[in-house]
Amino acid sequence: MKKILLSICLAVSAFALSGCADFLEREPYGRDTSWKTDEDVMKAVYALYYFVSPHWSEEICGRGHMWFECASDNVLIGRDRPAVDEIREFRMSPSNDQDVKNVWGVMYQNVAKANNIIKLVPDLNITESVKKLALGTAYFFRGFSMLWMVPYYGDDTNGGIPIILDTTPMDEMDSPRPDHVLKNYDQIIADFRRAAEELPYFSELSTSQYGLPHKAAAWAFAARAALYAAQYDASYYNTVIEMCDQVMGMTGADKRSLYIDPEDKSKSFANLWRKEQNHCSEYIFSLEGDATNGARYHGVTFVNTGWGLYNTWGYYTPSLELWNAFEEGDQRREVTILYPGNHVKFMGRDITFGGYCTDGSISSYTTSHVSAGLINQKFISPWETGNYTEVSNQRDKLWNTLNVCLMRYADVLLMKAEALIWTQGEGNGEAKALLGDIRERAGLPRENAATKAELQNQRRCELAFEFQPSRHIDVIRWGLAQEYYAKPLHSVVSKMVDGQIKTEEVEVYPGRTFNPTYNKVFPIPETAFNGTVNLKQNKGY
Repeated sequence: MKKILLSICLAVSAFALSGCADFLEREPYGRDTSWKTDEDVMKAVYALYYFVSPHWSEEICGRGHMWFECASDNVLIGRDRPAVDEIREFRMSPSNDQDVKNVWGVMYQNVAKANNIIKLVPDLNITESVKKLALGTAYFFRGFSMLWMVPYYGDDTNGGIPIILDTTPMDEMDSPRPDHVLKNYDQIIADFRRAAEELPYFSELSTSQYGLPHKAAAWAFAARAALYAAQYDASYYNTVIEMCDQVMGMTGADKRSLYIDPEDKSKSFANLWRKEQNHCSEYIFSLEGDATNGARYHGVTFVNTGWGLYNTWGYYTPSLELWNAFEEGDQRREVTILYPGNHVKFMGRDITFGGYCTDGSISSYTTSHVSAGLINQKFISPWETGNYTEVSNQRDKLWNTLNVCLMRYADVLLMKAEALIWTQGEGNGEAKALLGDIRERAGLPRENAATKAELQNQRRCELAFEFQPSRHIDVIRWGLAQEYYAKPLHSVVSKMVDGQIKTEEVEVYPGRTFNPTYNKVFPIPETAFNGTVNLKQNKGY
């Protein structure tokens, strides 16, 4: 893990000057390079991780598209942020200055890097295994980079976003948008399929290569792309099932399964979010954690200023509606959400949220913002002891050793269950079993009716606050956004009364107007139009 992160940093430094200001790479693919050896090619491969380099670890992998999640019914902003109010109220302008604006350019640069590998590597005289790994990784990240953007900017009304391939002629780089976003999803799925052909199995990677994609990751992301495409054409559910079956059918060292704690099953979901499980049986793909240069997302979401112990940032706080979505007895609720009166270990202290540290040194009963009455604590394990080998000793950098999960086996089970219910009807037997596995690990009875509502709620509770996938995208593709977003969102405020912590429900945000005609997507950032003629803005913006 350390080796791949160091390789990424070195490769990014070497390739940083090859980027461009425009949203598309303007130099023709296949230009002369100095690539001659296996090492040269692997540097190009590691440069595909530019988006998670220290330069972008905050703007792309610390916050980035999570600002769009503030439009969902799970997430409150946590602090005053007028530009994010515009996002969540569906009045965002193309000039909005939140750092999500940088995702478009960074991901298209990643597409350009992938295209160059795909164009050049087949003709190089290098080791065959390196050639296959490089090509597989390039196809993977071309699809991955597009999937990072497409759900937020493309639909059936506006069309897709520009498709730039290794075969795209120079004079066609500034191409019009595809007439339907399904053309994007088709290309993304095709890229992941090709990636799976070239990539090794996870068991074939050395530990120093952990963080590179592998066959199961390619299949799982192909399933996610097909799931998003199915809102426009239900036949894509067949691809979801096919790709999930590929992951679920693996055997031996590559067999994937839900993580179950071998000593205490009741702690399975809690202990899943520890670095020891970074690459456990549930792992499929993550951004690698590291205390010196990892992604920052986990610290972004915890209490603002961390009670003076560590400068966590306090964004993306849970709504009371999310808290109430969990069934009684669901062990995931307290793992995910810190509620007043509950304890949290943070920087070597035992703190009662809404009360005091056990040694009386810290008062935590006043919150910094009305939307911060509940806190996301799902990813806080690296900060428990205050050990600076687990978190950055630069206390505002937020780097830590816990991987940022982008795909895990539970998501695969939920995707297949959804595809079965939507194609074969509620009550499907296999979907019941899949949802039963999810419920049982959470400490709930296996029994369920495999209804659409059950699937939607299990997906909401299981995947809450993970950097991917998106609750907001889920609500939109299910056709529920107009109904759900018309309702107000709440939190709680806490105070000490006669030595007891008391909470009161408060409305944080009133209901919003979601217009399904154009609010299914966000405006393309104005910086994306630099140097282009044919790119058109989404309607309504």
